[in-house]
Order: sequence, then C-alpha cells, then structure tokens
Amino acid sequence: AVQLVESGGGSVPAGGSLRLSCTDSGPIYTRKCMGWFRQAPGTAREGVAGIYLDDGATYYADSVKGRFTISQGNVKNTVYLQMNVLKPDDTATYHCSARAATSAHFCDVSQREYDYWGQGTKVTVSA
Repeated sequence: AVQLVESGGGSVPAGGSLRLSCTDSGPIYTRKCMGWFRQAPGTAREGVAGIYLDDGATYYADSVKGRFTISQGNVKNTVYLQMNVLKPDDTATYHCSARAATSAHFCDVSQREYDYWGQGTKVTVSA
C-alpha cells in the first residue's frame, strides 16, 4: 500500500517561508507523479504543485507560481515543497499526493486527479 507522510507545516508571518516534505513508502510504479494539494476550511481542494519523477517536469497553480517550488529528493520517494513569500491566503492543510503516470502531463495538478493521499500538514500564515 502507498503511504504518504507529510511534515514541515507550521505558523509563519506573511512574507515568511516554509518547506514541506513528503515521504512515500509505496511501490515506485504507483507514484510517477507526486504533488501537493491544499484545502482551507469551507473551500474546495486546490492543486498546488506536481512533479513527474521520471524527468522532473513540474506544474504549478497560478496562485503560487514564482513563490513555491516542488522538487524531489536524492531518492525518488521524497518530494519537497518550498514555499516562499507566504500570504495569509496560503493558509490551509497541505496534502501530499501521488498517482501513476505514463507521461508528464498526468501530473498537472490543475487538470488531473491524484489517487493516493497523505493525512496533511497544516500551514498558517498570519497577516
């Protein structure tokens, strides 16, 4: 079974930075794409960033482009989300996710559904 475990959430003032980490213990064929989604109370889930592990292709929501960076660790079962210039609107629970894929476009978090989910880590940005 795929197990995704996030860490790195917390509380920061606006303009600050956080780095989220996700470790995936599942078999590699299930996680060609890894991504981050977020959900604030009373809002719909939003795809934030995705990465295709085979070639490093990345996808971002317009709301985070230029501020957030998704990357993979030295081993392919770890991904990071570096979040800079955080805004109060970034406050949400962030979930790591994974899915199978045969090419990079399956990793587009604004267009594709993901299949495996972590429990989430909370990010709070104060004004």
